[in-house]
Amino acid sequence: MATTDNKNLAIVVVTYNRLQLLEQCLQKLEKQTYPIDNLIVVNNASTDGITAGFLDSYTGSLPLTVIHNKVNTGGAGGFYTGIKQAHQLGYEWIFIMDDDVFADSRCVEQLMAVAHPCMIAVRDYKDGQLVERAAIEYNLSNPFYLNPKRQAVCDKYKNRSNMPATIEVENVAFEGFMIKSEVIDIIGYPEAKYFIFYDDVDYALRARKAGFSIKAVRDAKLIRQLPFDQQGAINSWKAFYMFRNLFYIHFKFGKNIFVRNKPYLLAIGSMMVYGIRLRSWKVVKEIMRALKCAAHLTEK
Repeated sequence: MATTDNKNLAIVVVTYNRLQLLEQCLQKLEKQTYPIDNLIVVNNASTDGITAGFLDSYTGSLPLTVIHNKVNTGGAGGFYTGIKQAHQLGYEWIFIMDDDVFADSRCVEQLMAVAHPCMIAVRDYKDGQLVERAAIEYNLSNPFYLNPKRQAVCDKYKNRSNMPATIEVENVAFEGFMIKSEVIDIIGYPEAKYFIFYDDVDYALRARKAGFSIKAVRDAKLIRQLPFDQQGAINSWKAFYMFRNLFYIHFKFGKNIFVRNKPYLLAIGSMMVYGIRLRSWKVVKEIMRALKCAAHLTEK
């Protein structure tokens, strides 16, 4: 439970071995037109030898709290740590960011003008292309949908100017998510066990299950610095977490027995694609391991 002497706003940034991006991210936050009461940076056990020193000697204009994790707990663990810290310190609003998104100078101001209990800023690429992938519909009731994300904001609206001032979304990324402490009082903290991927989806689904809608705020602008690379993730060690956590989301939040059992069909279909068609047997092994581990997570 948060303390009763609520302060107004804390920002949580998680970083790992990306000092150049982190420096620029903090510079953008220093230029916000809305006052920031605390900037909490979770250094997720960076191994570059320079991130910790930079944070410990920070001389910028923001009040900074640094948490140096002793081990890399993944993005999920980092956000769990940062959000828990901000909540326990009594901040009324918590804005959550990765280090590879840069906030427009009026981003926080635009969010606070709306002040909905759960909100997201809307992401562009550096070239101005709208790339907000939060889902307008995240369907966990129809077993025939291979992907529960039915339509992203950037699928429906090709440009930011075409969007309404706010639009309801059903999942989020922890790249510009704003949450009010009263929501955390009810739903708790993100789950660190995801490590990477889907911890933010889980959190959004829990918020919506508790009765809170989520608004995307058109005029709150974030600039994404790195491209989405799902295929690259599948071809790396990240594949295990991507599949495991997708399966777990279905096990945990599926609205009927068919959706809750869909991971078995998804696993079979994925193994056929990656094994028979693409001859990627390493990915097949990761899918099999992911399914087993997702079922084990459900038992906990």
